[in-house]
Amino acid sequence: MDDARPLRVAIADDALLLREGIAKVLEGGGIDVVASVGTGDELLEVVRGGGIDAAVLDIRMPPTYRDEGITALEAMRAEGSTIGVLLLSMYATPEYALRVMQAGSGTGYLLKERVSEPQTLVRAVETVASGGSVVDPEVVEQLVKRTRADDPLSRLTERERSVLELMAQGYSNGGIAQTLFLGLKTVETHVRSILQKLDLEESPEHHRRVLAVLTLLGER
Repeated sequence: MDDARPLRVAIADDALLLREGIAKVLEGGGIDVVASVGTGDELLEVVRGGGIDAAVLDIRMPPTYRDEGITALEAMRAEGSTIGVLLLSMYATPEYALRVMQAGSGTGYLLKERVSEPQTLVRAVETVASGGSVVDPEVVEQLVKRTRADDPLSRLTERERSVLELMAQGYSNGGIAQTLFLGLKTVETHVRSILQKLDLEESPEHHRRVLAVLTLLGER
């Protein structure tokens, strides 16, 4: 991706007004919306045509209003597309979030209500476009409360869990440092400790962070 130009994004949602709202938020954040369609199949055609860096799409779209957005994501990955993909949902459903994250790097799951939080939505699109991962904070909160005593997360300190929660929400090390009022080197130390305690083998940084999020979601 050429850093000299704005991100090029496609939107897919069967609700025209929501598409227009998402486009307005993204354009206000300096992102180019180059396509706006109503179904997952139409989005796949846009992606196959090339020229976009990320896609923002609803999970439930025609014809069945079940999981068309996730199905479109899985089809993109099966076809070799590495663009960022951000799924939007009305509900905080951990099972959907897990399925989204299993597609690998450059994926995200946010509640539709985040459209009213411009900074959150723009940052999420930028994160997935750069290969990072994002899980809605409400889903993260549900999962942390659900943690079992024998869960790998029980190895983490309270501070490390806070760092992992922010990792799941797509924060960079620098963003985590600012949010938790910690030094960058301290955050880097916590991240290394988290990855070691979760027994994540050496691999590219983005991939290890995705695996850490999958551990939080309950499956690797």
